[in-house]
This record gives sequence, structure tokens and C-alpha cells, in this order.
Amino acid sequence: MEANERVNEEVQEQEVWSWGAGTEGQLGTGYPQDHHFPQLLPSLSSATTEPISFLSCGGAHTIALTPSGRVLTWGRGTSGQLGHGDMVNSLNPKPVDALQSFILDAFSLVEMAHLASLGMVITVLGVLLSRHVEQIACGMRHSLALLKGNLEDHVYGFGSGKRGQLGTSRDRIQSISLPQITLGLEDNKIASISANGDHSSALSADGHLYIWGRGFGSTTDVYCPHRASASLTFTQAALGWNHALLLTGDGTVFMLGGNHHGGLSNPQKTILVKHTAEQSNEALIGRIPSLDGIKVLQVAAGAEHSALVTGKVNFSFSIVFLSLADFSVVDYLYFVENGVIMTWGWGEHGQLGLGNSDDQTSPQVVSLGQRPSQECTRSNVYCGSGFTFVTRTI
Repeated sequence: MEANERVNEEVQEQEVWSWGAGTEGQLGTGYPQDHHFPQLLPSLSSATTEPISFLSCGGAHTIALTPSGRVLTWGRGTSGQLGHGDMVNSLNPKPVDALQSFILDAFSLVEMAHLASLGMVITVLGVLLSRHVEQIACGMRHSLALLKGNLEDHVYGFGSGKRGQLGTSRDRIQSISLPQITLGLEDNKIASISANGDHSSALSADGHLYIWGRGFGSTTDVYCPHRASASLTFTQAALGWNHALLLTGDGTVFMLGGNHHGGLSNPQKTILVKHTAEQSNEALIGRIPSLDGIKVLQVAAGAEHSALVTGKVNFSFSIVFLSLADFSVVDYLYFVENGVIMTWGWGEHGQLGLGNSDDQTSPQVVSLGQRPSQECTRSNVYCGSGFTFVTRTI
């Protein structure tokens, strides 16, 4: 299951939950305060009548996508990361108007070499091709949008770009408040994008990982997308500040980067990539031992906390009891339900949803109200810097 797969428009009910840091309105609760337990949010009817098909959480802002391709943002906006054309916060969801033309336009738009801003300096071809917003992603102070067309895909960035996280220039830039195209991915079919902290990533349709921005493992900044030379291929990637979670096709979770606040659950690490032959620092990859045997459907990474959604997996095992007179065998069956949310890592703001601010070094189950998880047809989890969102369809 891909994290950016769209919600069925016939779904009758959707629940949106949030918890963790909320002092700048990023939780959408209407109250600028932290929450240590999951909060069921009211509908976003003031901004859209559609369900939410995808969410992404940044440093203190949130960006949402609807099935029709409408993009909404709220929270901190002081670096232009909301895409509204200004540098101010928004406590309520507002549409990113600069992206609306891609939803409605029936023509293919080719960006000229020096874009002043999205939708302003363009050439319109007489080819009837549509391009729509497929996915969005938030970093600490920047945002990305994946736009798909019939012939090509493009990634756009806006917000802070001082570490190269926008990929819009081969030189260092400060901030831009309107989306501009990310360089170097034009010849790839892009399956998904991810962002966090001061770096960004994209997964190609054939499972290759591209990263740019602040380097992992103290490596140098990268201003344009750079392919990680890993032998593995992945179906999902989720970036944190100092780590990333990578999911393979068989539901196995790998981790890239450092171990902070237990964020990587103390994995056994092996070398993933060395950016240049001269650099001694290496980004490392390893598996999470405590997830062995659990099929994972989706992964998410916050600043220094992690989350996942499980698939249903059964475990059966036997214990032999011995005595002087006889022996007996007791069979046990253990299962992890479909759609269970698990979190671990940094917990200072309650972002693990466990009712406290403790760090956790192994995945813990999060309780979302009284509704059993098996009643939900689908669950998705999204992490920001100290806060978490979950959407569930019934």
C-alpha cells in the first residue's frame, strides 16, 4: 500500500486524529497547545467539503491534499512554507492558490529557464495534457509538491532553501514563498516524495532513492537530488531530522542515519551510501530488530520520532512444560491487528500519543478512541517535528 494512494471518494466516514506539539496551531484542534493523547478533530468543512487523501507535517505546519488535488496548509508560515505568497502564520487551513492552475488546466505547462514564480512565467503548448498535484511533503521550514502528468512528473519546492532542501538551484538560496521546480528529476517517474528537517527525498517508480539538502551522517549539503547507491529498492521513504525509515515491498523496515532518542530502536547497521570517495562520514542502514515478523504497511518519521501502520500477522508457537512425571505442550497464537498505529523515539511533546512525554526505544501501540482497529478499512500516519496525525476511513 502506497502512502499517497488516494482515498475512495465513496467512503462515508473519515476520522482525523492529531497529538503532540500544537502551540502554533499545527494540530488543527483550534487550541494553541500540546496534547499528549490523540485528539479527534472536527471536520475541515470551512476549507473543503472533501475528505483528506494525504497529509504531511513539517516543523510547525501541516499540508493536506484532497482527492481532487486541492492543497491546504496551516500552522507556521514565517519562511513562506505555507505557499500563500506571504511569510505569516495561519491557524486555519487555507488553499495554496498557486497550485490550483495545475488542477484545472487542460494544457501542458513548460517552465522557462528562469521562473519568477509558479504560473507566471510559462509557455503554453497546444497539447491537451493535464497535470495534477499527486502528493505533498513538509520539512522543518520548506514544502514540496509532486505534480504528475501524462508524459512527465515534476517536484516543486517552496520555503527555506539554505541547505539545498528545495533543489531549485545549484547554488545556495535563502527562501522563496511560491513553488519552483526541483532540478534533476525530470527524466524520472516519481512514485513519492518525502521531506523533514532541512532535507528532501524522492522515490522513483523503480524503487531508487534520491536525496538532497542537509546530508545524513554529517555529510555535506546536496543542492540537487542525488541518487543513493543502495543495492536495496524501496516502496516508501520517510525522512526525520537525523534518520529515515525505508520500507521494502515485503513489509520490512530499514533505517538510515543516526540514533537519537531511541528513534532508530538501536538497529544493527550496515553501510548504505558514501557520498564521495573523499568523505569519511557514511550514512548507514539497518533493520529494526523489534519489528521482525510484523508486516508493515506504512512508515512515517518525525523530527526524532517514528511511526508505522501494521498489517495483520499471525504468530504461532509452542512451549513445552517438563516435570518428573510427565510433560505437556501448550500452543499459543499471537497476532498484530491490521491498521494498528505504533510509535517510538522522542516523546517530549506527547508526539508518541501514549499520554506522557517519555522517550520510547521500541515501537508502542497507540490507542485511538473506542473503535476497534479492525473496523477501519484503512489507516495512515504522518509525523512532524514533535507532532503526529492519523487519518482513518471507516
